[in-house]
Amino acid sequence: MKVLKFGAVWCSGCLVMRPRWQEIEKENPWLKTEYYDFDKDKEAVKKWKIDKNLPTFVFLDKKGKEFLRLHGEISKEELLKIINENKDK
Repeated sequence: MKVLKFGAVWCSGCLVMRPRWQEIEKENPWLKTEYYDFDKDKEAVKKWKIDKNLPTFVFLDKKGKEFLRLHGEISKEELLKIINENKDK
């Protein structure tokens, strides 16, 4: 599983989510994540059809296929639940 994280410097929710993801990544070193800046990474934004509803988190299975997309501020507990339920994807 991999999580694509889309955010921007002007996005207040993105600032809230950054330390949550840092904790999750530290506690789950097997989890693959990539961060993309909405204003700088135009190719990825276009490919994944990301709009200004940020932050956006795109969950991919082992084959790179999207199986879940979340927007906004999400609790660490909810993210961990989703990650643990889908870690074998």
